[in-house]
Amino acid sequence: MKLNRTIAAVVTGGASGLGAATARALAARGVKVALFDLNRPLGEELARELGGVFCDVDVADDASVDAGFAAARAAHGQERVLVNCAGNAIKTISRDRESGAIRHFPLADFERIVRVNLFGTFRCIAKSAAGMATLERLEDGERGAIVNTASVAAEDGQLGQAAYSASKGGVVGMTLPIARDLMNEGIRVNTILPGIFETPLMLSAPQNVKDALAASVPFPKRFGSPAEYAQLALTMIENGYFNGEDVRLDGAIRMAPR
Repeated sequence: MKLNRTIAAVVTGGASGLGAATARALAARGVKVALFDLNRPLGEELARELGGVFCDVDVADDASVDAGFAAARAAHGQERVLVNCAGNAIKTISRDRESGAIRHFPLADFERIVRVNLFGTFRCIAKSAAGMATLERLEDGERGAIVNTASVAAEDGQLGQAAYSASKGGVVGMTLPIARDLMNEGIRVNTILPGIFETPLMLSAPQNVKDALAASVPFPKRFGSPAEYAQLALTMIENGYFNGEDVRLDGAIRMAPR
């Protein structure tokens, strides 16, 4: 797909981190960008910078997502590009250090992680693809392109990451089936599995933790840049033969148990 001023895009989790970098990369190509996020101050500031639109959206809520797409389409028209970056993470089980008592991760929290990372991704795909299917076909019969965000934890999740790994593994697992579901509509679907990246969460960690994490990457021994994620996302969008793939972007890291 050729990115230009005729193309509209929606980026979930677009106010910061990987989503913000992707929104900037799309806007630099002239694309009209709508940001879905719950961080209104950051989202509105970035939308002003890009000449885009911010939509206060909780991807775990059906009505919120519907309202977000309605607002984005009212501003820019039906999107041909969807990039799913919204998500969260939390540990699964712990033992009390004093009593030794075992406390399992609350199931309500497990469900919340899956609702956001997996259900939220599917919800946005389904609603965006339904709109894309109404569009005229572009060159090669294409109507749209979707990029999802999983994690290397989908394949080598660490101690305490069961909920997060399950949710991200689900994103990986549904990529090819959805690409097949949408093949007759001319909509491509791919997923990126980022390793350790310079996201707000990672950058807030103590320096010694960041240094140890960076040293664990085979090469280059540093965190990934959000701009590098955005570069791969744009490749997936622009390369018309890129479809049904799950691609690690991780400096060759394979996560240890802890």
